[in-house]
Amino acid sequence: MNSANTPLLETERLILRKFTENDLEALFNIYSNEEVNTYLPWFPLTSLEEAASLFKEKYREVYKRPYGYHYAICPKNSNLPAGYIHAGTDDSHDLGYGLLQEFWHRGFATEAARAVVARLKKDGMPYITATHDIRNPRSGGVMKQLGMRYQYSYEELWQPKNIPVTFRLYQLNLDGQEDRVYQEYWNRSSVRFKETGI
Repeated sequence: MNSANTPLLETERLILRKFTENDLEALFNIYSNEEVNTYLPWFPLTSLEEAASLFKEKYREVYKRPYGYHYAICPKNSNLPAGYIHAGTDDSHDLGYGLLQEFWHRGFATEAARAVVARLKKDGMPYITATHDIRNPRSGGVMKQLGMRYQYSYEELWQPKNIPVTFRLYQLNLDGQEDRVYQEYWNRSSVRFKETGI
């Protein structure tokens, strides 16, 4: 992997950049929004103080590492964060994203994800995975538009909400090894299966 931490990316409509301390209000708007966070494991934020703690733990500390991909999704006309997109640097290489409702159904998540995936491939990441709650198929639609392929479904007790959730795992191999499947979630789940017609 090349050594770069959240290098600036630009698309036709978006700037993908690091979050900064100047973005705390935007972070609060994103992470406090109940609609945005319905299918995510954490509870919505309730204060700017919580947003400051989240920024410190989830972004500022991550930006100190040799490389990483933790982006604010910013429309060019404002440069204010409307959402986020992350790619993990652990073995899962998990791709995750969230976007405020006023930016839904406009292709922004897919546009941002395509730019990040292109950068990951350039930097030598071998593959990416992504999961979505089966009750949130629109998220799976973004994965399909990226060329990701459904691999399997599994149940997990999601924390801190402490609720059982069934996820679908998608994967895109960036290095040409088409038969590789990330098995960690399958191996650790007692409820796992493959659906047809996905």
